[in-house]
Amino acid sequence: MTKKERYDAILGWFEENRGELQSELHYVSPFQLLVAVILSAQCTDRRVNMVTPELFRRFPDAATLAAASFDDVYPYVKSISYPNSKTEHLIATARKLQDEFGGEVPSGLDELMSLPGVGRKTASVVASIVYDKPVIAVDTHVFRVSHRLGLSDGKTPEAVSDELERRIPLHQRAKAHHWLILHGRYTCTARNPKCGECPLKWYCRDYAARQRA
Repeated sequence: MTKKERYDAILGWFEENRGELQSELHYVSPFQLLVAVILSAQCTDRRVNMVTPELFRRFPDAATLAAASFDDVYPYVKSISYPNSKTEHLIATARKLQDEFGGEVPSGLDELMSLPGVGRKTASVVASIVYDKPVIAVDTHVFRVSHRLGLSDGKTPEAVSDELERRIPLHQRAKAHHWLILHGRYTCTARNPKCGECPLKWYCRDYAARQRA
């Protein structure tokens, strides 16, 4: 199977069987999505969703968060991984949004990545979901699934993202981000992947290799 055939088969299955998917993070504004994605680094969406309702009630926008102190914010996020650095990043990001972007979340990747605590993955998630940018964020799930399925051999998340964006059509990129994340989260898990029930196993390079072993 050529790589093009592999992409066509896998994307075709996702398109037919998964269609439009949404982020599992809860938010009602671009600012709230940005905050939630920053908090989700090395943390589960489930845990983030347990924390953000109270956080967003207290700090619903960049203006209120920018005016807060570390001690104001920390109690709301202390159960999240790396709460100290994330508290600092949230406040610094809110202040930069206020000072440089009129309190609004910018749409450009470079502008997003200029915000404290925002790397390429976070910027790509926000740009894709909020502004429908044709970019694919690569987290641990997307990285793992891409390698196992044979979509990419990139050694870094950036390399995997570059290849996925080269090979996945523009109109599918935003959806593909969610397809791959959720497939990795619930089926192609890091430990004990559920290959027996995976409908993509017939296209999966990793599954084929293990069958030959």
